[in-house]
Amino acid sequence: MLSYPSGMSVSSRALGVLADALRAQRSLRGTRWRKLPAGRQALLVVAYLRKGETYADLACGFDVGTSTVYRYIREALDLLATMAPTLGEAIEVAKRKAFVILDGTLLRIDRVGMACGHDRVFYSGKHKAHGLNVQVLADPVGRLVWISPPLPGARHDMGAARAHGIIDALTDHAIRAAADTAYQGAGPTVAVPQRRRRKDPDTGRFRKLSQNQKDVNTAHARRRGPGERVNAELKNWRVLRKIRSSPNQADKLIAAVQTLIIANT
Repeated sequence: MLSYPSGMSVSSRALGVLADALRAQRSLRGTRWRKLPAGRQALLVVAYLRKGETYADLACGFDVGTSTVYRYIREALDLLATMAPTLGEAIEVAKRKAFVILDGTLLRIDRVGMACGHDRVFYSGKHKAHGLNVQVLADPVGRLVWISPPLPGARHDMGAARAHGIIDALTDHAIRAAADTAYQGAGPTVAVPQRRRRKDPDTGRFRKLSQNQKDVNTAHARRRGPGERVNAELKNWRVLRKIRSSPNQADKLIAAVQTLIIANT
């Protein structure tokens, strides 16, 4: 198998955070020897997450066995997942912001049992694909604040936000949020776009929005725009473009990427 040098658009700070955590864990365990030093292990894991490299390709590039690659990645994912912020910690950050942007996104998957109907809860009618629903909080300039644990893709954004306690937390702490129409009725602190009026009983058609309402929606879209960059950045980590591991194990994968994204900013 051939190998070649390559690059990744990840800051050295994110790599350093993971490498330092691995060194601390090795010291705590009293590890005497490893095939790769902590810095190289961290680089291997970041390459897996950012570029979606296979175990075989990583094994060739780092001159280790595929089983070693698997153990290194599992070890690092567990460590990064424990470093991910909780919702409570994210709310403390959000309280210092002018407002936050709440949005949901679908992370596609391919390992579902279609023959037994187990795939139905993961099928998103909106996206016409199987996936996992994650809720994302971002600040006004488009920096990640928090990513929720995943829920099956059939779950509506509003239901997922309530299940994670996001809506209650925003209301209890009076944190202003901008969201799309999926969060209609989320509470007094969550602003959503103006919707078309109910059908006119005379014509049976939806009434058009007034010019003022259209202007409000335009301004609201500008506020929500930076939040879309967070979703795009999340999927720049290619391992999340289509999750090939078990959906039941995806929470650690998402939490690990979240830790590196926050360290990368």
